[in-house]
Amino acid sequence: MTTALYPGSFDPIHNGHLAIIEDAARIFDSVIVAVGHNPEKPSGFFLPEQRVELIRASLAHLPTVTVELFAGLVTSAAKELGATVLVKGIRGAIDLDAEMQQAHMNRTTASVPTVFLPANGDSASVSSTYVRQIAMMGGDISAVVPANIARAIAEKVS
Repeated sequence: MTTALYPGSFDPIHNGHLAIIEDAARIFDSVIVAVGHNPEKPSGFFLPEQRVELIRASLAHLPTVTVELFAGLVTSAAKELGATVLVKGIRGAIDLDAEMQQAHMNRTTASVPTVFLPANGDSASVSSTYVRQIAMMGGDISAVVPANIARAIAEKVS
């Protein structure tokens, strides 16, 4: 049984992330969405625990996907959670360059390989940063995030 770990801050999760998770769920026996949190940095838009709950609700339709909070190295989280491969989404060349460096270090220092999945569909270029900025300026983000996320963001910015 192959378990993949899909790490990120997911602050907030958006439809581009969901597409990667759905693709990973078709490829691997199980997928762990790992919500990263550095306790020494500000928590971000949503508190880490809020992100986990929002993501769990967004992924309820995927029975082989779980959501966990982690702090520290991604490779340590993978080993602790029983994942043998990392999954990373790639939106374009800039992502690929940065992710290749991380993948090389993760493989070299912890023997954890990375599988890259290309972004696809209408949300292929969405970023959490843009979602937050548009929402805080009163824009409509409903086309790029799950409905429960749009509601939570609307509550937070109002």
